[in-house]
Amino acid sequence: MNLDTLLIAIYTSLPFIIVVLIALLMVVGIGVGVVQPRFLAYPYLLVFFTMNSTSYGSIITSPVMSSVYVRGSGVLVFPLVFYYVLGAWCCARVSAGYQGWREPPCNLKPWFWGWFLLLVAHATAAVFSGVKVVDALSVAGFSNVVWMGPLVALLLLSFRTPEQTRELGDFIVLVGLARALFGLVRWAAFGGDPNNVYANMNEVPIKLTFFDINDSLVCTLAFAVAAVRLGQAGRLRQSQFWFAVQWATVCATALCVMLAMRRSGWLGFALAAAVVMMRFPRERRLKVAVFVGPLLGAGLLYAASKRLGQTKGAHGVVSRLLYDMQSGRTGAESERVLELKLALADFVSKPFTGIGAWGRYTGYERIGWQNNADGGTFVHSGVLHIALKTGLPGLVLLAGLVTAFIVFARRALKSLPPEHLPLATAGVAGIAFLIPEMLIGTPIPQVRGTQMIAICLALPYLAAGVFQPAAPVPAPSGRRLRLVPA
Repeated sequence: MNLDTLLIAIYTSLPFIIVVLIALLMVVGIGVGVVQPRFLAYPYLLVFFTMNSTSYGSIITSPVMSSVYVRGSGVLVFPLVFYYVLGAWCCARVSAGYQGWREPPCNLKPWFWGWFLLLVAHATAAVFSGVKVVDALSVAGFSNVVWMGPLVALLLLSFRTPEQTRELGDFIVLVGLARALFGLVRWAAFGGDPNNVYANMNEVPIKLTFFDINDSLVCTLAFAVAAVRLGQAGRLRQSQFWFAVQWATVCATALCVMLAMRRSGWLGFALAAAVVMMRFPRERRLKVAVFVGPLLGAGLLYAASKRLGQTKGAHGVVSRLLYDMQSGRTGAESERVLELKLALADFVSKPFTGIGAWGRYTGYERIGWQNNADGGTFVHSGVLHIALKTGLPGLVLLAGLVTAFIVFARRALKSLPPEHLPLATAGVAGIAFLIPEMLIGTPIPQVRGTQMIAICLALPYLAAGVFQPAAPVPAPSGRRLRLVPA
């Protein structure tokens, strides 16, 4: 056989080789997942913590990085990452059944089931309306909210002991520190994030660490875990190595969020920092407020002056801060307000049903960035997006989900011991960080955005679950293992 024939044979057999490799990986993955399901959760978390989800504002195309969260959705309806988390959950469920572990109580479950039923109702309505089901189930609707449920369940089933949750906290700190250092080095030496909508599209000469708000959220989670551990010094045993790592994490992540130049990120980080400070022992809160508060405030003022000082046509701090939200302006930036007005008008006209998961709000063609194939399928407000697509039923489910989390998290933060407090605080701080994004951002149509929300939601339940674990179900006599339903 000559070389050309050999190369042709290898080339034509590549699809079969890939299929065989995927099958082998699936078998290995199932085996690992049944024994230690958290080893399936870690790769998934690593992808969402480290891979950018948007190329908006970039002059450099990056098809590999930008398509990770949508790959497979054109053929399989949903992205492959969702099937991964569903498969990992199945492995974790089987593992828990055979090993006699029960999932920690979670009052979010009924609300996720409500979201699932609402999605089924929209898909059914799409069939009778002559709309493609794939459009009703697309990420531009609210299907991403439904897929938050399997990730929450996976995490609750995967991390079962205090040692494993402490390991998860270490993972968040290390990945957050690495991500922050990457952003800071790129900002200092390589011009910052290429996805710079301010410089590339608005001609504002500034650099930024990360345009994707989810990278700032990763930094915030790491900041929260590290800061609470430092605040609990004396109550927690920590090595000198981890003490140094946590100080580096606090400083690097805070600086990275400031230099991201996102107003929603600044406000969200301030809310998250307030949540973290309330977890410090009372005698340390005043010291933090006196010594750290001015430094944090000075950093935010410097970043704000660099970001807002470039705004043309605005005078005064408040005017610069809210410049693109002033409806009296003309041009692309004032379209943010027009977008919200048009979407709100459609919601008011159909308050009980919304425009449907597949719908587009009336007049979206008047918005510069909406005049494309995906135009009108999303708005710059997570709350209004849900209201527009689902009407009052979706708002009720959203309010129920938020209320259930607040009730549980408030009780958990008051009762958890110091060793479980950092992880729970990180989850609450992450949700606090996302409040501005839910009000004026677009987290719902983003796969990464909604899965990061799910991670934040799960953390307090994880911490509380290992603090008060459910008793393992005893195996019946004569048999070592038994499949126990959840």
